[in-house]
Amino acid sequence: MVRGLRILITNHFLRGRTGSELYVCELATNLLSRGHSPIVYSPQLGHTARELRDATVPVVDNLDAIGAAPDLIHGQHHVETMSALLRFPNAPAVFFCHGWLPWEETPPKHPRILHYVAVDDACLDRLVSESGIAEERVSVILNSVDLEQFRPRDPLPAKPSRALVFSNGAKETTHLGSVREACRRTGLTLDVIGYAAGNVAERPQDVLGQYDIVFAKARCALEAMAVGSAVVLCDVKGAGPMVTSGALDQLRRLNFGIRTLREKINAEVLEKQIARYDAADAAVVTRRIRDTAGREPAIDQITALYEQVISDFNSDGARDHDAEARAEAAYLRDLTRHFEAELSSILTSRTFVWRKRMLNLPVVGPVLSSIARKFWK
Repeated sequence: MVRGLRILITNHFLRGRTGSELYVCELATNLLSRGHSPIVYSPQLGHTARELRDATVPVVDNLDAIGAAPDLIHGQHHVETMSALLRFPNAPAVFFCHGWLPWEETPPKHPRILHYVAVDDACLDRLVSESGIAEERVSVILNSVDLEQFRPRDPLPAKPSRALVFSNGAKETTHLGSVREACRRTGLTLDVIGYAAGNVAERPQDVLGQYDIVFAKARCALEAMAVGSAVVLCDVKGAGPMVTSGALDQLRRLNFGIRTLREKINAEVLEKQIARYDAADAAVVTRRIRDTAGREPAIDQITALYEQVISDFNSDGARDHDAEARAEAAYLRDLTRHFEAELSSILTSRTFVWRKRMLNLPVVGPVLSSIARKFWK
């Protein structure tokens, strides 16, 4: 029997149900089912790590716990990716960028990162147009949905009656109040799923089909479309359109994410999008999502990339160890400056929550503590 690939997947944390954490869970369990050997590394473990271990995927918060070098590093989040590269100096890597804004998604540069992946066109621009990654070294692999888990609901009614906000950031001080007012004006009952609302759904696939309209973005929006709900793009950063069949291709290239949230959040904007509800068109959207956004083809793309990167690495001949050492030194040289700039912008809020979050980062705790004290005098 041919041994599958040993893939080390990194992520900043494995505590909850954010997009990158769920991505890791689904990727690792799919790789395992295909005969590969995924290992997941994160310095911050919690609920998601337990889910992975329950699925018999090895999870570590210390890279020294891994006794055999991986064939390839699937890097997510720059500190953890560089940690893995330093710990396993003979492994090639790919780096996946999942977001336009988060500091964790900053792409690291290293000769053994042979390829980069963006999950949408905004992330592609972050890699190529902001970070200097050569375009021929970047692919776009759009996010996908597990069609076996997110099954189609019964046909939508001609007139909607139930709505849902599906967002970890939804609370009265963000966009929830505006959604609630828009739903009141249009006669919709409203429920909320998400971390900030204190109502995390462990299995959203079991509840999404109960709602005619779902207010969501990115992964949450994709899952709602897969089950057959009409979707209005909306989240903390802004409001977007009702997803229609005519705009679907363009919106999916943007992962139904930040570049689609162009309107200011208020009840008037959302009320106009609710008025665009069309049960027949929403059904077309669902059929096309189910035809083009399934999980299996996406995993096929990812594993094909793994194999190509490993082949390229093994056939490249002599390594430039000096270039690798210089890349590592440059990364470490700039790390404090990077966190200083990040803290400076975040700390303007001077909130206890952000203070605690940033100081609890285990990878660079001492560095962050010393920097933070300068700002919190």
